[in-house]
Amino acid sequence: MKQKSYRRGYAVAVLIGIEQDHATIWQVFSQVAKHQENIRLNGDRKDQKALYNFQESIVNALRPTLKEGVKSIIIASPQKTNYAQDFQNHISAHHAWLSQGTNKATITPITGQASTPAQVATLTKTLTFKELIQQTADQETENLLEILEKRLNTADNLVLFSLQEAENLILSTQAPGKLKPEYLLLTDTYLSSSRQKGRLQRLMQIAKNKSVKTRVIKAESTAGARLTQLGGIVCLAKPE
Repeated sequence: MKQKSYRRGYAVAVLIGIEQDHATIWQVFSQVAKHQENIRLNGDRKDQKALYNFQESIVNALRPTLKEGVKSIIIASPQKTNYAQDFQNHISAHHAWLSQGTNKATITPITGQASTPAQVATLTKTLTFKELIQQTADQETENLLEILEKRLNTADNLVLFSLQEAENLILSTQAPGKLKPEYLLLTDTYLSSSRQKGRLQRLMQIAKNKSVKTRVIKAESTAGARLTQLGGIVCLAKPE
């Protein structure tokens, strides 16, 4: 099981394929896309209540992945349709938390279909999709860098700078009133070159189980360069 998880890489985005009567959600990892859920539209698109419930079901299906720290959402819909724009409008109208603030998600539409593994395989191989993944990743890391710098500028020791310190906080039981781990950030170079991969993978899995948002960031990005300056791994804490 561990080998399979390692081969798929680290999470980079959520892909939503929206069609006339259904949506398909995929978790996009650095090596592969994994099917998550199918959601059907119960009714007609012209029925505003049915469409609202359908779009709400998509948002609810995204929540667990977003809580894990994935903040890049790509919406695929066929040519000459407004499905992606309709969903973005729904988010703007009813879920401001997804588009505003430091924890906002980067939401980007793309023309294409993503209902079947074959369609997703074709879509993810296109240059447009690869460029989109890079753009959304850059935006997400900028948001994370903003959070990191704000925490660094506080006097509350909200940034831990080593694997050992991250372990001490994440593996311990958080008592009321004490600091709680919120983000575990590391560069892809730190992950690939670590001589303690087993220890690191264990920490990442426990962090995920405890709903600590874990992100692997490209070392050559602006946020990655900043993380490298800090040792390649940091844990961001927040007061309980």
